Amino acid sequence: MSDIDRIRHGSSIGQPITRRDGPLKVTGQARFAADTHKPGLLHAVLATSSIARGRVTFLDEAAARAHPGVVAVMLPGNRPALAQHPDDKSAPFSFKMDLLQDDRVRYAGQPIAVVIAETLEAATEGAALLAPRYAAEPVEVTLDAPGAYVPEAIGVGGPAELRHGDVEAGLQDAARRIEAVYETPQQFHNAMEPHAVVAEWDGDRLSLDMPTQGFALTQMRLAGLFGIPVEAIAIRSPFIGGGFGSKLLAGPQVLGILAARLVGRPVKLVLTRAQMYGPVTHRAPTRQTLRLGAAPDGALLALHHHVRTATSRFDDFIEPAANASHTLYAAPAIVTTTDAVRLDTGTPGFMRAPGEASGSAALECAIDEMAEACGMDPLAFRLRNYAEVEPISNKPFSSKALRECYASGAARFGWAGRPLSPRQMRDADGLLLGWGMGTATFPALMFQAEARAVLRRDGTGLMESGTHEMGQGAWTAFAQIAADSLGLDIERLELRAGRSDLPNAGIAGGSAHTATAGSAMQAAGEAAIARLTELAVADPRSPLFGAGNIGVVPRGGRLVRWDDPSRSEDYAEILARAGLEQVEGRGSAAADPAASDRHAMHAHGAVFAEVKVDPDLGQVRVTRLVGAFAAGRIINPRLVQSQYQGGMIWGLSFALQEGAVLDARSGRVMNADLAGYHVPVNADVPSIEAILVEEEDRHVNALGVKGVGEIGITGTAGAIANAVWHATGARIRHFPITPEAIGRALAAAN
Repeated sequence: MSDIDRIRHGSSIGQPITRRDGPLKVTGQARFAADTHKPGLLHAVLATSSIARGRVTFLDEAAARAHPGVVAVMLPGNRPALAQHPDDKSAPFSFKMDLLQDDRVRYAGQPIAVVIAETLEAATEGAALLAPRYAAEPVEVTLDAPGAYVPEAIGVGGPAELRHGDVEAGLQDAARRIEAVYETPQQFHNAMEPHAVVAEWDGDRLSLDMPTQGFALTQMRLAGLFGIPVEAIAIRSPFIGGGFGSKLLAGPQVLGILAARLVGRPVKLVLTRAQMYGPVTHRAPTRQTLRLGAAPDGALLALHHHVRTATSRFDDFIEPAANASHTLYAAPAIVTTTDAVRLDTGTPGFMRAPGEASGSAALECAIDEMAEACGMDPLAFRLRNYAEVEPISNKPFSSKALRECYASGAARFGWAGRPLSPRQMRDADGLLLGWGMGTATFPALMFQAEARAVLRRDGTGLMESGTHEMGQGAWTAFAQIAADSLGLDIERLELRAGRSDLPNAGIAGGSAHTATAGSAMQAAGEAAIARLTELAVADPRSPLFGAGNIGVVPRGGRLVRWDDPSRSEDYAEILARAGLEQVEGRGSAAADPAASDRHAMHAHGAVFAEVKVDPDLGQVRVTRLVGAFAAGRIINPRLVQSQYQGGMIWGLSFALQEGAVLDARSGRVMNADLAGYHVPVNADVPSIEAILVEEEDRHVNALGVKGVGEIGITGTAGAIANAVWHATGARIRHFPITPEAIGRALAAAN
């Protein structure tokens, strides 16, 4: 970075500042949606279906209404009217919704009634008294369901098939070939904070406290459903206890809004943990077939990645798992294909690293198997084949950073001491020891955002944007960007966020929130500084008179002449002389289509894993994880390391623990709680280290920022699976890898 860049960007960016919201959260002062209590508040509880397909034939409405404290029971017959059918999808990224429009049941856990009462206990007991009866129909909940079809699009409008070169010819010419099938299960969002809403109507004006990852998208959807202007909907979402994609849009919370309209009083609706396994989307299961071929020297000649996945019977979201094979490894022939089946489940949706998480787990295992077939070290094989340009599009990207991730991670982990063959290492207790690795990648996305910046006469600054704090430390990073854009110490900066009446900050998804909203803040700060500079350089009384905009930089609450640092002026002096209390600037940001057309934009990384496996019990313990990641400019290394580590922990969960168990007869999720649906706890998390590899990528956005929240998942699941093979000699191709699967494999090998 040049000297002028250092002056322009100040000293907040790049510093490991502790989280500004930390004291509020650890002292219990942070207010989440369900912490809101309004006068006259009622409580709503969902009654949900215990079957996956059929009709509701009876609900004991009289018994529920007779319960003391129950105020109303909302059913299809008395639900307030909507301006738009819940199956209409008028807003971007929207899904069909179940809002008591009829008696049909489309998946287990679907809301079938809402009980509203004076207390949560009364509402819960009233819901139980409904005692529903059903006319059940046969269900399909596995990837073996009939009727597979090729979808029109996968993910967000992507093609179901991409072809580059002749894969069949490449496989025929290959000296070494593998074909393997990998399976990943349904996975469910398990954020600490369940979906919730506190809704209050004032005529046709709607006030909401609810967690959301996108104010504007939520407002648009609700405005369409209720037939009211977007401006009539006020949403407060100061803190979100995790979202992972499930809180991008309004879901079953709309039933709480309808309940408030029905009873004419404020209503609070909070989903139970079990209700998080149905109406709020999930990660779809996949069955992935990978065929790879390589030349005698280990050069990849062909890669075919086929995905079978699932969506609901009534809506479409197709997990883009094959996308993982578009960007990492160079081969003259690459084909990715996808088909899907329709199941009696809720519709899948965006779940952290959608597509990349499940797709990279399979791809990284297949790459390891190909390296084994070629008799090569897995790291050497990846170095031989990593792509210096995006293979499908032929666009260049910062591939040098990936090589540095490989080198840094391998050196820190001690990879050079790894035996090539499996089952060569044991610890002092006789446990099998294995080392594995995986490459991490995630696209560097950017959406649209706006911000407003203010410089005040008292020497403080204000930045406004409707950003979201989901626990990742976003408001700390945004404060650092805002402070530097205004040339202020961070202590002098007020950040206003978490409300829909502020400038639209876009969505907090796709690991793009910092790049998106941060770039808008940078632009707003520069606009405010430009306005202040105009006042100073045009005033003969100012020491900056005649300097011009390009000759002045903000630093520590002063404008300083670049060519003569001894000549400067305090912001307050400039404003006072102009008779102004403040100046403001507005900024916006969006992805640059021209840059996107010329360059492939990705963050990269490499994860190295050590596991210990009990040869008698098949139990796996991950004992070390080392990840090295390059994600552009780092706003706050403390926060970034935390995000990388969180991603690697999720990858551990993906590899060894996480997966829904569905009853093929009823379609119900049988482990719909945190006792049966396993996620890591402290005792499961090993020594974990995240290395920040320096990278400068000026093409991605004005800040040079890439996302860090999801990339850690993409390398870790495969690294752990590969380490299990290295420890045991057994390839387990079904996630999560269980002791039972390892036990069967070891028994077969013996």
